[in-house]
Amino acid sequence: MIEDGTGLFTIGELARATGLTVRTIRYWSDEGVLHPVTRSSGGYRLYDAESAARLELIRTLRELGLGLDDVRQVVSGEKDVASVAAAHVAALDVQIRSLKVTRAVLSTVARRGSTAEETTLMNKLARLSAAERRRILEEFVDDMFHGLDTADPVIRDRMREMAVDLPDEPTSEQVDAWVELAELLQDPRFRARMRRVAEFNAAGRGPEEPAGASMWFSRKLVHLAAEARGQGIAPDSPEAGRILRDLLGDADPAAVLERLRSSVSDEVARYRELLSLVKGRGPASAHRAEFAWVVAALEARAGG
Repeated sequence: MIEDGTGLFTIGELARATGLTVRTIRYWSDEGVLHPVTRSSGGYRLYDAESAARLELIRTLRELGLGLDDVRQVVSGEKDVASVAAAHVAALDVQIRSLKVTRAVLSTVARRGSTAEETTLMNKLARLSAAERRRILEEFVDDMFHGLDTADPVIRDRMREMAVDLPDEPTSEQVDAWVELAELLQDPRFRARMRRVAEFNAAGRGPEEPAGASMWFSRKLVHLAAEARGQGIAPDSPEAGRILRDLLGDADPAAVLERLRSSVSDEVARYRELLSLVKGRGPASAHRAEFAWVVAALEARAGG
C-alpha cells in the first residue's frame, strides 16, 4: 500500500499482496479485465483492496480455463458465474470426448503399427459426426435392399436404425472396430455379398409370412444352437437332427442351408462382430459359432 493514506496499491504492491506477477496484472489491466481505480500524478495505475479481491476471482476463473472474454463479463456483472460455468462445462465435455477419441486412435495406431496413410484415414473415420456415421449406414442399407419389396421390413428397418456412433468414452477396441466397420460398409465387394443375403431373404418370404419372422428365426436358431453347443452335441449326431427339426419345422432344409451359407461367411460374421464391438458388447454377441453349428448340422445331412 502506498504511503499517502489513500489505501491504494501500485501494480508492484498488488503483485506482492496477491502473489501474481506484475506482468500478469498489467496484461489483465491492458485487456480490460481489471480496471485501475485511478492513476498517480506520475501516471501509474493504482488499485484498491477491492481490486485485490477481484484479482482472486480472475485468477480462479483463469485457472478453471475460462477465456478472458468470459472473465471480463463475469467481473463486469454482464454474466453470472453459474451460467458461464455451465457453458464452460459443455465446452469441456466436447474437448474431453475429442481427447478420448484421440487417445483411442493413437492406441489403435500403436497396436496396429499403422502407416501414415492408415493413421490419417483412421483419425478421419473416428471423428465423423453421428449424422455422418448414420449417412454411411443408411446408404449401405438402401443399397442392400433397393428394389427388394418382399424382404422382411423389420430386418431392413432394424439395420437402418442401428446406432453406430461411438460412445462418449470409446476404448481403442471400439475405435478400431468402428474404423474397420466403416471401411467394410463402403467396400463394393462386401456390399455385393450383403445384397445377395438380402435377395435370399426376399426370395424366401411368401406374402403370408409376417414381418419380423426372419428375426424370430434367428433368435430361435441362436437359442437352440447355444444349448446344443453347451451340451456338447456334435452337428453330425442324431441328436442334432432333432434340434434341426425343431428349428426348421416344415421349411426346406436345402433352402435354409443355402440362405444361411450366404449369411455366415467370414465377412458377414465379422460385420456382426464389429457392430457388437462398437456397442461394447464384445464379439461373442454376434453368435458366429451358433450360426456355424447350424450350417454344419445341415451340411452333414445334405452330404456336404
